[in-house]
Amino acid sequence: MPRIPIGTFALVLLFTAACGGGAKTPSDNVLRIAMVSPGEAQIRVWKDIAGQYEKAHPGSKVELNFQKDTLYQAIGLPSLLNGRQAPDIYFEWAGDRLRTRVKEGFAADLGTQVTGGPLKGLIADSAYNRVKIDGKIVMVPFAADVTNVLWYNPKLLTDAGVQPPKTFDDLLAACDRLNAKGITPITSGNKDLWPAGNWLAHLVSRVVGEQSYHDTLSGKSGMNTPEWERAFGYIAQLKQHRCVNESANAANDNEGAQLFFKGKAAMHPIGSWLVSWAIDEAPGLAFDYVNLPEMPGGMGDQSSVIGVVTGYVVNAKSAKVKESAEFLALANSPANVAAFVKSGTVPLTKGTTPDKEVDQRTIRLDGLLADAKTVVSPPDTGYDLKRADALYRALAAVLGGEKSPKDALAEAASKAG
Repeated sequence: MPRIPIGTFALVLLFTAACGGGAKTPSDNVLRIAMVSPGEAQIRVWKDIAGQYEKAHPGSKVELNFQKDTLYQAIGLPSLLNGRQAPDIYFEWAGDRLRTRVKEGFAADLGTQVTGGPLKGLIADSAYNRVKIDGKIVMVPFAADVTNVLWYNPKLLTDAGVQPPKTFDDLLAACDRLNAKGITPITSGNKDLWPAGNWLAHLVSRVVGEQSYHDTLSGKSGMNTPEWERAFGYIAQLKQHRCVNESANAANDNEGAQLFFKGKAAMHPIGSWLVSWAIDEAPGLAFDYVNLPEMPGGMGDQSSVIGVVTGYVVNAKSAKVKESAEFLALANSPANVAAFVKSGTVPLTKGTTPDKEVDQRTIRLDGLLADAKTVVSPPDTGYDLKRADALYRALAAVLGGEKSPKDALAEAASKAG
């Protein structure tokens, strides 16, 4: 899934012991906002915006709740939404998760707030296209993230006589050369399944084609097919060539990243948030990226990008829909957008231009996504979580050499239903 930097977390768990079944949020003077922890730099911006709002609305209070992404995605947000002090505004990913929030009654129709309210004119109409459900605007889009590219350490590649891989065959050859030098070719911390899951799902889409990928994850067709088995065969080749660290499926995403940060692995497939993460934890590391290498005989767009739009939803059960829209409008004001840009995030607000201090890799990644002819949705944000989990487990089983492509797909097909 699209991911947020997790090098540092400000965990403020505000769960309530009793649940209110998604009742109306309290009609008090507190505006409650829940989100994935975006890293310390962006947290400072959100806290400043909260202060601005409180100053402009005497007697009001803004309560910010930051949670680790894996907790937030699985149980944190659902618990909060069904609690007695449910958030008025909450972070979400566009795709199936957003559709689920609409179905559950937790996403307000923001059409009037966008066309004639405080949000009018702040964000381009085109940016709302991916956050409409049944023609209704149900999210204020905030950012677009590339959720996986292949990051590499130029020095380690050069020392091994390897160029950044452009094709899958290049990648396998690079793995062989790096292994011969005693260097781990690729590091992944896939304990939670999504880190390698995003990477390898993108690989699968390149092989089977975007339509088959979409139909399968949408439940319109099965994944236990010859074309999917061929795609999984390439993942088995990664195992055969010892491309990925042996600990991949046992290590978490932070542990996987540390091998890259410490120069013990030459490549690391992960999303755009690695830039700010590395600047914090490995400021002296030189690194760059290539998009997923081209797959031989692939039926998909070999220049596709895997990415997601994220943003903020106003709870339909909130008694403060107008106030929530005003807060989000404040977050998209020129001064606050500039602050977000300085923190390393480039919002989708109209007229946003990257600050000269923003890392050039971040700017290039934004361009990669903006210019992409084909954008592939990550399984765990764009589609049903049950099918995404079945796919991720199958990918991990083949990557770890625990199952053959055929057996892994058969099990995934059974789990996905």
